[in-house]
Amino acid sequence: MYSHLFSPMSVGGIDLANRIAMAPLYLGYAGEGGTVSPLLLEHYRLMSASGAALITVENATVDHPQGSGSNRTLRADTDDNLDGLTKLKETIKGNGAIACLQINHAGRFAGSEDPVAPSEVDTFGRTPHALSVNEMEDIRDKFADAALRAKRAGFDMVELHGGTGYLLAQFISPRTNRRTDDYGGSLEKRMRFPLEVLKAVKSRVGNFPVGYRFLADEWLPDGLALEESKPFAEELSKAGVAYLSVMGGTYESFGLPEIVKKSQSEGYMADLAGEIRKGVSVPVITAGRIATGGTAERILEDGQADIVGLARVLWVDPEWPQKVKQGREEEIIHCDPECEDVCMQLLMQGKPAYCPQWPPDKTQRLKELFQ
Repeated sequence: MYSHLFSPMSVGGIDLANRIAMAPLYLGYAGEGGTVSPLLLEHYRLMSASGAALITVENATVDHPQGSGSNRTLRADTDDNLDGLTKLKETIKGNGAIACLQINHAGRFAGSEDPVAPSEVDTFGRTPHALSVNEMEDIRDKFADAALRAKRAGFDMVELHGGTGYLLAQFISPRTNRRTDDYGGSLEKRMRFPLEVLKAVKSRVGNFPVGYRFLADEWLPDGLALEESKPFAEELSKAGVAYLSVMGGTYESFGLPEIVKKSQSEGYMADLAGEIRKGVSVPVITAGRIATGGTAERILEDGQADIVGLARVLWVDPEWPQKVKQGREEEIIHCDPECEDVCMQLLMQGKPAYCPQWPPDKTQRLKELFQ
């Protein structure tokens, strides 16, 4: 049963026991100032014990506070967090999973007083300042430093966050990159900074897998679409990324009625992954409400992706992989699309996310660990 889903494969020279990955998911579980908290460790203990082969820790900033989404965004920009990151890695690997750290700069979506971006484009009533080339070089080096820190902490791989409309994606998008220098205009020029970041990171970490969270379509009329993202994916593949983790949408499109409706469908981003996979020679991960084993198996069997990523699906029920493998799918606790996004509402209030589907004792345990 589900012979594709539970078959092994290799990513960046690292063997995975199956084709299930935990996709990165921000939950506000880090401590104040971005520290590795007891709550974060408990969360990743549950995730890594789930049976998913690859666990990706979300959204560790390379530049605090300017590049942090919030004060509870995990930090990878300083050696002060190295011990915490090492404990986090040990928690994940202690349960037999492969540990990956996603590193990011939020750009125009940062919570800082002085956000930065490729260009001065209004962002929910705030306008970031356009990066100078010297500032870009500094950020590039900070990505490389953070990646090396992940390697020193003992993670198995690192992922560059080029999704959700964050800084690397902002350079690719014709909507947010309106530069007239060598980093703006044509697709070739808009690709330049993310490719320079990848090159700098790979140079710094050596023989260490570097994946990429990949924005295939912003789902905005004037935004990035497959016509331009597919050639960019091909360039990333040629430049040696270990994998592409494909997604769609940004903070400016997630709330649009048609996108909200789309996101309630199972496997709603698999078609994007399938299009990207046609032109690359590296493994492709897809995510997006892959709620059943049948959907996961079909995506793999149809060649839309090589690995399925579970975000909220795994968070709501960490036993999903085991229940699917053992034929107990009727016991799975599912994310309820009718709950009005309680988890997201809590995050917007600066509180840790919890799921209304959880039993009361689990929610209480979470609240006790929150600091």
